[in-house]
Amino acid sequence: MAKYRISADIGGTFTDFVIEDQDTGEMKIGKVPTTPENPARGVLNGVEQLVEDAADIDFFVHGTTVGLNAFLERRGARVLLLMTSGISDTYTIARGHREELYKLHYRKPDQLVPRCDVHEVTERLSWDGSEVTPLDESSLLPIIEKVKAENIPAIAVCLLHAYSNPEHEKRVGDILAAALPGVSISLSHQVAPEWREVERASSTVMDAYVAPVVELYLSTLKRELTDVSMNETVHVMRSNGGVMTDAYASRHPITTLMSGPVGGSIGGVELSKSTGIKNLLCVDMGGTSFDLSLVVDGQAELSSETVLQGLPLLMSIINIETVGAGGGSLAWIENGGLRVGPQSAGSQPGPVCYGRGGAQPTITDANLFLGRLGEGSLLNGEMSLDIPATATAFKNLASEIGLSDIELAEGMISIGNAKMADAMRTITVGRGIDPRDFTLVAFGGAGPMHAVELARELDIEEIIIPQFPGTFSAWGMLQSDIRHDLNVSYYALSDDIDHSVVAGHFGEMRADGATVLAEENVANDNMKFDFSVDLRYVGQEYTINVPVSDDVDIEMTVDSFHTLYKARYGHALDDSPVEFINLRVAAIGQLKRSPSKSIAITRDEMSIVDHRDIIFNGETHKTPILKLDLMTAGQLFTSPAVIEEASATTIIPPGYGFKLDPIGNVIIQAKASS
Repeated sequence: MAKYRISADIGGTFTDFVIEDQDTGEMKIGKVPTTPENPARGVLNGVEQLVEDAADIDFFVHGTTVGLNAFLERRGARVLLLMTSGISDTYTIARGHREELYKLHYRKPDQLVPRCDVHEVTERLSWDGSEVTPLDESSLLPIIEKVKAENIPAIAVCLLHAYSNPEHEKRVGDILAAALPGVSISLSHQVAPEWREVERASSTVMDAYVAPVVELYLSTLKRELTDVSMNETVHVMRSNGGVMTDAYASRHPITTLMSGPVGGSIGGVELSKSTGIKNLLCVDMGGTSFDLSLVVDGQAELSSETVLQGLPLLMSIINIETVGAGGGSLAWIENGGLRVGPQSAGSQPGPVCYGRGGAQPTITDANLFLGRLGEGSLLNGEMSLDIPATATAFKNLASEIGLSDIELAEGMISIGNAKMADAMRTITVGRGIDPRDFTLVAFGGAGPMHAVELARELDIEEIIIPQFPGTFSAWGMLQSDIRHDLNVSYYALSDDIDHSVVAGHFGEMRADGATVLAEENVANDNMKFDFSVDLRYVGQEYTINVPVSDDVDIEMTVDSFHTLYKARYGHALDDSPVEFINLRVAAIGQLKRSPSKSIAITRDEMSIVDHRDIIFNGETHKTPILKLDLMTAGQLFTSPAVIEEASATTIIPPGYGFKLDPIGNVIIQAKASS
């Protein structure tokens, strides 16, 4: 009996699936409309359509933006925040810097918890975890009464220096759990066991804010999959690029915030391994958003903190930038000027060409109107696009703005490309990185349509369209391992390091990591542990993470810090004292996966199946339409051209050469100018 490994990526418009046969390694893909009112229903619809018997599913992982969307749309739970008496204004005041220096009407981002819902607990610990004031349990009584009286669904607890000694927080959590069954309780030493009270409180509040939404979604998905006989553990992508069980995700909902986009980053890492190209700029353009990440020297960029809409979060996360630009981005007029996005048509009604009632043109409609998409381009022709309705929509909007319909369509695409190119510059040029040193990897349902023009904006000469680009993020999820990041604060000058203390901390974290992996059914032979430390120069605020072995060589570690510091900032202070701030362990449970398979070297059929008139820069080109399934590996082609496949359509304007590599990637390169 066949056994399948399945991944699902829940996007704003479609939910993408990749299904891998564990016996043969063969893969198939699928797309179903996302169901925003109940994302679990869309996942279930895909499983029922694509797998004959759900009992044959041996491994299931998915990425979800349920928690992130709840935050972005401010649909999370009401949260009560508990802090140590005397410092409860810390969260409300937060930091004093301005995120946007030159914005005249700048306002500090609103916190998720208003001041009236921040309460104090009588207790206090010193910086080293020693007790200054014992916990007064009676101070919790009015808090418990308020939660009951006002039906508050979630509580965040952030006590002073709980990262050094969590005993007070644990006791508060036990008392609250006993008195308030059914209420979500987030404790800062479990969410973010690091120094910096503002960031730790903000992270704990975020965990509590999205907890009820994430818990409800995961319990609903698990129940509905069980109802169709899928009894295997449901796995969830986590923001650090690893996977976790649904039970762990329910206990740590903050780890799901970037669950959806990280699959593409992990796919980029695997693509780097298979192609030997070390530096990749990965762009994922779907129907609603445009996500960007870097693979540098074969590794995804991992950070221990991030900022979402001005709110700081301490969490292990792959660095991903997101802008509101996608195939569903709507065109609209403001003060006589054309605007595109960030509003999106989503899956309902979707672009005009979907024939679901949409009347406002989108970028997808513009590509259809210009001939870059054909009536049967999507999903191998299973989805027919409405060309007459699209033409009418462009005629109507063009008349309002005083442009021809072709000028409107090309203008929409240019505006969308400019917005996406600016985001690409932000994560490269804005950080001192030359994008010309990178290869552009474009995926998502709309990414391959815009890849070449985006690369041209940044003078990038090589583009890769990976195999199954429309479901590449879902494919990346199948390349992930179970991963849990543990850390402990350890503050000391490098000259004063106590090796026995460091070894003890690393040993405890390794044991804790092994326990968590064992709970997720990872065998001892498949466990791997990576160790690192956060270092900084004395007097600095922020740190650099340095990989180490568990028996830390201090001199070698400090030398590595100087090297990494110079690579990032262009200089190093070799004679300045260095401080250790945090010790970290990544507990990794390696999962079975199938190797990449080469494609056939020759085909009996011609890959060019049709020609279509397509407009590029105001000129009409009779353009060949190729089917990816019929292309021969290694054969060289010239543009303009369109490559169609089940998951996406690749548009290659004039001036480029391209070929298919042995594992199914389309390699596009700019021709040298004469």
